[in-house]
Amino acid sequence: MLFSILISNYNNGHFFNDCFLSIVNQTYQNFEVILVDDGSIDDSVNIIRQLIINDRRFKLFQNEENKGCGYTKQRCAELASGEILGFLDSDDALKPSALAEMISAHKKFQNASIITSRFELVDLQLNFIKKGIIGSEIPNGKSYLTFGKGALTHFATFKNAAYKKTKGIDPLMKRAVDQDLYYKIEEQGKHHFLNESLYLYRINDNSISNNSNLYKAEYWHFYAINAAYKRRKKLKLEIDNFSKKYMSLYRSNYYLSRFEKLKFSKKHKDKIYFLGKSFFANPFHKFEIKSKSLLLLIGGRI
Repeated sequence: MLFSILISNYNNGHFFNDCFLSIVNQTYQNFEVILVDDGSIDDSVNIIRQLIINDRRFKLFQNEENKGCGYTKQRCAELASGEILGFLDSDDALKPSALAEMISAHKKFQNASIITSRFELVDLQLNFIKKGIIGSEIPNGKSYLTFGKGALTHFATFKNAAYKKTKGIDPLMKRAVDQDLYYKIEEQGKHHFLNESLYLYRINDNSISNNSNLYKAEYWHFYAINAAYKRRKKLKLEIDNFSKKYMSLYRSNYYLSRFEKLKFSKKHKDKIYFLGKSFFANPFHKFEIKSKSLLLLIGGRI
């Protein structure tokens, strides 16, 4: 069974040696590595080429320009030919038995479309810091969409056959790409959790997940949840407790939180937009707060 390790790289070439060594030292050796560089402006491509030059299992591709996380990860998945796929960040690393454990689990749990494990947080030299506190089994009657709480995280691997039944990774997404992917994959089968650490997550200030631009992160998480809800309604899948009422409250809260963050800014059009969307999503939710905000906005006091 061929395992496709998918690596999207942007300006992390200086960390890639550790990533590379963790792959070639796997106890399971039937793998390919699909590497897509997203227009790095450092020396990433030259560093990667020098490391993989004698190993044909590594295949390097380059975007002509920086396209973003969604586009690059989609390209990784589309270029893969393995039966099992899993993403590895170029600044992270795998435990030696990671691929073997995942292959064994996928063989055992044929109805599992996605299998995840725990991870460990490490420093820049891959020294252990602590165990990741998220990552768990999803309770019966729940889904990743409704349970959330970081249940699905590194190391996340999925069957290529299940992936091909979806619309694939959204190339337009800049953040929450993994979240959106996991929603789609779990619609094609079960989730199974391995209660052991197989992935080393390096604390790196340049990681997308550590980016300080929280507004964009919030938007893409909201986008992914909305898309999943609409998709599952169309597919007539049971969506646990995600009723129409629940989604109206969720949308109203999201838009109101965006308005609150802009309340004392000079972006008046944005304030009107988000407050209006909050009213439209659910007119009576937090009606007093929204009404007072509207009056203050009309009076030019905020």
